[in-house]
Amino acid sequence: MKTVASTLAVLFLSTAASLAAEPAKVMDSSAGKIYTDAAGMTLYTFDKDSAGKSACNDDCAKNWPPLMAAADAKDEGEWTLVTRDDGSKMWAYEGKPLYTFAQDKKAGDVTGDGKGGVWHVAKAD
Repeated sequence: MKTVASTLAVLFLSTAASLAAEPAKVMDSSAGKIYTDAAGMTLYTFDKDSAGKSACNDDCAKNWPPLMAAADAKDEGEWTLVTRDDGSKMWAYEGKPLYTFAQDKKAGDVTGDGKGGVWHVAKAD
């Protein structure tokens, strides 16, 4: 019985920790403090998105992969979920959908900042 109780306690704590974790992390870069995905790749916002709606699909999403969320993910404060046109979920911060950039080659690259005048590094103030 102790083993079952211990296992359940560990499961509960690991689940609670995963629910409390933000879907992105903060990193110092040449652009200042920015949000990155779990691999340290810079996250960007897109001016053509509207609050809670991604305008980057198809070829756009190949160049600017969305920060995808698990199907069972839940909003976490300023971190919210956006349903994409294909029904999948992606993360947004303060209502702005977040993307990486395919041409960034290593963690901390910010080569997508300012692209087309509509892509911007997601700053962590």
